[in-house]
Amino acid sequence: MYLIILAIVTMYFSPLPVHALTLNEGLRIVVEQGRDVTIAKTDEDAARAAVSLAKSPWLPSVDLYGNETWLKYQPTAIFGSLQAPTSQDHFLTYGVRATQLLYDFGKTSSLISAARYGLKSREIETTQTMNQAARDFIIAYLDLLESDKLLQVAQEEVQRYEAHEHDALARYKSGVITKNEVLQADVTLADSRQRAVTAENLRSFRESKINSLLLKPLNDPIEADEVRESPASGLTLEQAWAISEADSTELKDMDAKITSREETLQATEAEYMPTFYLSGGYEYQENRYMVNQNNWSLIAGVNVNLFAGGSTKSKLQIARSEVRSLKLQRDKLLDSVRLAVKNSYLDFQSAARKLDVTKTAVEQAQENLRLQRLRYQEGVATATDVLDAVELLTTAESNSWKALYDLKRAEATLLYSMGRDLENMYGK
Repeated sequence: MYLIILAIVTMYFSPLPVHALTLNEGLRIVVEQGRDVTIAKTDEDAARAAVSLAKSPWLPSVDLYGNETWLKYQPTAIFGSLQAPTSQDHFLTYGVRATQLLYDFGKTSSLISAARYGLKSREIETTQTMNQAARDFIIAYLDLLESDKLLQVAQEEVQRYEAHEHDALARYKSGVITKNEVLQADVTLADSRQRAVTAENLRSFRESKINSLLLKPLNDPIEADEVRESPASGLTLEQAWAISEADSTELKDMDAKITSREETLQATEAEYMPTFYLSGGYEYQENRYMVNQNNWSLIAGVNVNLFAGGSTKSKLQIARSEVRSLKLQRDKLLDSVRLAVKNSYLDFQSAARKLDVTKTAVEQAQENLRLQRLRYQEGVATATDVLDAVELLTTAESNSWKALYDLKRAEATLLYSMGRDLENMYGK
């Protein structure tokens, strides 16, 4: 009975297994539910409503009205020597009127096109925000993987210093060395353990950053799977430039904004042209002097803007200047995109070369430590030789892991600068 209770208590209080988070799973969450993405989608909804607003002139405008009128003098008409009232001095009027725009020389259609391209710009910005969220998550994910490896290096360094301390104690007990070498080993081991704590804290912080991006409690445990994809492998700079010019969301956004402003310019030019409309309705006026107090009406009319204080001309100048400015910004943006791609590409190539160098350094440092420990155990090498060899190996391993994840971060940054869909590139 006691064994059963003990088993139940052990199962209840034992920690739950930590789910290994894959990069694909995390990307799907941040792209669909991230805070910045949600904000961008809200702005996109506002732009979609602006399209509906631009379409409203093509639909009839219906007004229901009513009013009560009090006159100081009763309206009266003169017929020769006679005067006759034409209306009451107090009367009620109500009615309904519908007005339909018939033709405005493309003003409304241009405004609708401008709103649609404005919506397209917002949709592109949402895509860009999603891709930026994906990039931030990939970098944070790689940082967590790097901190895992650096923590492992720090723990292995502690084990190596513990092994040296064990060797030093054995030689001290044999009377070969003085107490000073043992104390030196103890101090070095204590410093190594402090560095392991620092590495553990760094890992915990980066874990919390991942949780923040995933909208999860900051202290939830995370185990990250290794990233093995290399989507930019074999890519040349010319290929990267060509892809960026075709896929860059910044360039697509600028093109949509230019087209939107050009459509707005056409709508402003149409203000010089007449507007044709049709209006009709029903009205009742309380007036006992009228034969028909209620009446139906139909009006076909035209409005022409002859003079508006120069506002139309000023709006045209503003719109033309904005179009020219956007086109110049587009040329500047193209250079900026190409420069960003080249900078990221060079960082990617540099990181790849550094990784090759560090791999060789780790192998050499491992062999050096093995030889120094053997020489120390045989009394040929000093304690300083062993401690230096451990430090050298730790540095080489740390540099190797940093170089690996610098390479992966540089690759993600390169793909982002090219405008590639990171969720698609890493989520396969």
